[in-house]
Amino acid sequence: MEVDCKKGQRALLNPGEENELEAFGYSHTVWSALCFIASVLTCGVLLLVFYWRPQWRVWATVPCPLQEADTILLRTMDEFQRYMRKKVLCLYLSTLKFPISKNPGEPLVADRHSVINKAILKPELKLRCIQVQKIRYVWDNLEKQFQKVGLLEDSNSCCDIHHTYGLGLTSEEQEVRRLVCGPNAIEVEIQPIWKLLVKQVLNPFYVFQAFTLILWLSQGYIEYSVAIIIMSVISIVLSVYDLRQQSVNLHNLVEEHNKVRVTINVKDKGLQELESRLLVPGDVLILPGKLSLPCDAVLIDGNCVVNEGMLTGESIPVTRTPLPQSENTMPWKSHSLEDYRRHVLFCGTEVIQVKPSGQGPVRAVVLQIGYNTAKGDLVRSILYPQPLNFKLYSDAFKFIVFLACLGILGFFYALGVYMYHGVPARDTMTMALLLLTVTVPPVLPAALTAGIVHAQKRLQKKDICMSPQRINMCGQINLVCFDKTGTLTEDGLDLWGTVPTADNCFQEVHIFASGKALPWGPLRAAMTSCHSLILLDGTVQGDPLDLKMFEGTAWKMEDCSVEYCAVGTSDSNVILKPGPRASQSPVEAITVLRQFPFSSGLQRMSVVAHLAGGDHFHIYMKGAPETVARFCRLETVPKNFSQELRNYTMQGFRVIALAHKALKMGALSEVLSLARDEVESELTLLGLLIMENGLKKETKPVLKELSEARIRTVMITGDNLQTAITVAKNSGMVPQGSRVILVEAKEPEEFAPASVTWQLVENQASRGKNETCVNIGNSSVPDGEGGSCYHFAMSGKSYQVLFQHFYSLLPKILVNGTIFARMSPGQKSSLVEEFQKLNYYVGMCGDGANDCGALKMAHAGISLSEQEASVASPFTSKTANIECVPHLIKEGRAALVSSFGVFKYLTMYGIIQFIGTSLLYWQLQLFGNYQYLMQDVAITLMVCLTMSSTQAYPKLAPYRPAGQLLSPPLLLSVILNSCFTCIVQICAFLFVKQQPWYFEVYRCSECFLDNQMDFSVNVSLGRNWTGNATLTPGSILSFESTTLWPITTINCITVAFIFSKGNPFRKPIYTNYIFSFLLLSALSFTIFILFSDFQDIYRGMEFIPTITSWRVLILVAALIQFCVAFFVEDAILQNRELWLLIKKEFGVYSKSQYRNWQKKLTEDSTWPPTNRTVYSDDGKNGVYVNLGYESPQQIPKEKGELRGHTTEEHFFTRL
Repeated sequence: MEVDCKKGQRALLNPGEENELEAFGYSHTVWSALCFIASVLTCGVLLLVFYWRPQWRVWATVPCPLQEADTILLRTMDEFQRYMRKKVLCLYLSTLKFPISKNPGEPLVADRHSVINKAILKPELKLRCIQVQKIRYVWDNLEKQFQKVGLLEDSNSCCDIHHTYGLGLTSEEQEVRRLVCGPNAIEVEIQPIWKLLVKQVLNPFYVFQAFTLILWLSQGYIEYSVAIIIMSVISIVLSVYDLRQQSVNLHNLVEEHNKVRVTINVKDKGLQELESRLLVPGDVLILPGKLSLPCDAVLIDGNCVVNEGMLTGESIPVTRTPLPQSENTMPWKSHSLEDYRRHVLFCGTEVIQVKPSGQGPVRAVVLQIGYNTAKGDLVRSILYPQPLNFKLYSDAFKFIVFLACLGILGFFYALGVYMYHGVPARDTMTMALLLLTVTVPPVLPAALTAGIVHAQKRLQKKDICMSPQRINMCGQINLVCFDKTGTLTEDGLDLWGTVPTADNCFQEVHIFASGKALPWGPLRAAMTSCHSLILLDGTVQGDPLDLKMFEGTAWKMEDCSVEYCAVGTSDSNVILKPGPRASQSPVEAITVLRQFPFSSGLQRMSVVAHLAGGDHFHIYMKGAPETVARFCRLETVPKNFSQELRNYTMQGFRVIALAHKALKMGALSEVLSLARDEVESELTLLGLLIMENGLKKETKPVLKELSEARIRTVMITGDNLQTAITVAKNSGMVPQGSRVILVEAKEPEEFAPASVTWQLVENQASRGKNETCVNIGNSSVPDGEGGSCYHFAMSGKSYQVLFQHFYSLLPKILVNGTIFARMSPGQKSSLVEEFQKLNYYVGMCGDGANDCGALKMAHAGISLSEQEASVASPFTSKTANIECVPHLIKEGRAALVSSFGVFKYLTMYGIIQFIGTSLLYWQLQLFGNYQYLMQDVAITLMVCLTMSSTQAYPKLAPYRPAGQLLSPPLLLSVILNSCFTCIVQICAFLFVKQQPWYFEVYRCSECFLDNQMDFSVNVSLGRNWTGNATLTPGSILSFESTTLWPITTINCITVAFIFSKGNPFRKPIYTNYIFSFLLLSALSFTIFILFSDFQDIYRGMEFIPTITSWRVLILVAALIQFCVAFFVEDAILQNRELWLLIKKEFGVYSKSQYRNWQKKLTEDSTWPPTNRTVYSDDGKNGVYVNLGYESPQQIPKEKGELRGHTTEEHFFTRL
């Protein structure tokens, strides 16, 4: 937390992190009492306003330094700037059952880095804290800032962790930490139903709706009000039920985590068993065997095999090794760089096997507890989702504000008219408020939600689970990133062959399909032993690649026995022995003594093994060929290594390199104490292992469909670059005839700046395979002649250098970047974010392993894994192929178009009624209750709930629907239809007064109509009949209302038809049978009422009979309005070619960053560059360093505004 030293009233919480917050200090004074009095005087209205705007309640108090504040106002640092109000709590150590020293110089906990020592005030023995989104922060009296507790500080070195915590904490220190840090529990409260109900009811829209309904009921408009009340109650009940179920499900998911029994080592007391909720950071956890980890812990003794399916989405056993006992003082995470995770056991993962080191049980030090843990962070991401800013929601909010402003204008118009006629103040205010409520339809929330629900049901039928509020956003996706292995290609790998090396040369290829067993040698020994497989319940389990490689040797795995194990090894070690089908081997068994696990950051793994009967220990390494070659002696790497590697990767093979070294030391203890750097050096390259990984059958058709829809596709993989290029070409991601330009960026060296080289990849015919091959040669195209048919390809290392040293070049490359290989999880997330900054709407499809960060970052993350990790992804497909992507985009487009149609319709519905009611108000009249009821229930309510049930069009259009309500076509649609409505209604209103049979019925006494026994339509009514000239406010019967009602009703029906456009995003309207039936029924019933001569209908609807020719004229006017509106909407406003021509004529271009870059690069005669190297020339030694860059593996997020960033938040909750 960074403090503003000048004021002391403001500070940053979690600076530089995703959940960065700004904190302000306030204290309660006499203003609080005044606010209480004002709340009483306003009958609670002020409290309601404070509930909607918590910052206003805090602003009503007095600002003060954070050190003295009793209330903290927190503001998020994103574009939404949401506020939270938190009370400062005090914890007193005097409540503990043992005496505590009040000497300021005597620390309370042994850890010199701990914030606890700096947070406790002496001699008061108290500390101040706040609880923010389940995380506790305490006030640091030395640093004058709030700091997070519930975890060990990252500043601890390896030595600190081993020596300070290796023997455990004292019972007194445990009690202090329990009080300060809180329980080790991920508790999800099951919200009481009454609380959920209150939150729903106090939504601003429902409050306005309640006010509207009370007003309508007071005026006798009972039927529609009851219908809206019933619908609102159902909506609220369903929302409460859904929220309650989510709360219960999440509670049940994490509840077992809080009930684990664990064994810890207490200093000077030995082992102690307790509930996991009593664990504190620094406790030493004893791992006896299988265990569901209740906290994050760092392994300090022994090895563990864990299942991290909850985190990665893959239920594959992973080996964890102990933290080294290094004597340096650097932080322990920095000591291991990104690979620090190989020492950490994460909360929620399952320990399935432990391997003691021989010096005692397997031990781990508790790192983080509660919501600070990996699982806690996952649960917090569900409880407090990151905001999404989708243009539709912000535009919808603006539209509602516009309609409200229109209603306010109507309110003052009504006041003026009624006051002018001398109507009593109470009636005047009532009628003015009625006109105010006409413009904002109360059915709006239900109608918009209906479209989402229909899309959700259709997606569920296709085995896609989702976050409902993101469905509309899928309609705007124009770029989809795909993982390769398991997503575009098959999950499993098949062994194809090996290419051994000897005497600095590659030997004859051994092909497994030949049926011949692989002969014995170091290469086979490496394949047999260099893996992370385990023997669990008699079954060999582990990574699929490792399994295939081990199965190819025909060896078997057994538990360690005295006969073969080296002296001093643990019983937990496994031995590897030849199987019945294995070729003859001079080695009877191999024992794996030590393992340095694989990590995506290091791209390698190695083992220390002992061959039965041998005198030496052996090191075996496997990994990415480029990585392994760097650790081998130069004389053992064939000169044509790169060419041979390229020959296989360009055919789409997965290539693994293997290396070996013999250790000459004889003592096992020396071997076990070796550091990884010492082990992984001066190796001998053994050869290459070639594996096949074919495309899934759905990949090509889906990518072709997306390409035809002009949706960009990008590959982000951890595999080899040449393999990725070949898969991109074979899958159609890179079309035939397109050029691939390899971008290779190099880090700055001592006397050389960072550089970027562009090199053209040329096509080459493959031998024996009907697939595209690639070769990196010296071919080139003249600069600027690449056109749009070129694609950039780069590795994660090059991306890292570009981000750090050539950030200004990155947008130019990304607008045509298609292949990104050897990408770490952090780089995947960063790349998705950079695409979003270019204003792309990004979809990400992955199998869950190493993709969780990118899946969360994307606008629409689609996980093909059903593991717990998929909860981090907005969408999950139960079918493990990419067919779900076009399905999701189609439904997103249909839902988005439906939302626009419903919103436009309800806007026009409000405006139609507003214009008609305003005209009648001119002579102190209004429509009758049944007239409103017919429009509101029989038409609007039923039509709105079914309008969006039209299914998605089966073919993706080559363009997206409009993404915002305030776009010119949509705005013009509402404006022009409003004008047509206004013209027709005003003309009808004025023209009816000119008819020879017209007279002012509303000025007549009530007995006039009671005495009209002849209901014949041909009755001749005297135009100048005056009768009782008393003006009756709020009267219904008039020729004006009789004329305007059929026009407005038919207008509502025709507008619903016009705004229900089908192709190209939805099926034709006639395929929506219920909607079509309702429209035809409503139109038929309206025409029936218009031409009927039934006295009961006229009395019930409060109409006056008119001559037939006038009714025909009314129908003709309505039909003419429909024809004009339909022509304008379909032939002009929805004419995409016309709008493109208008934009071109007026020089209007897209404001999207990627569009601007594409336009600039098209005009740039030097782009794309080929066979050229560019050097950085900024800063010292010509090196420019991006200050936003922190780690070579974990690419940070820019603090700038992220365009298109989104929230799962309905816009009504933001009113």
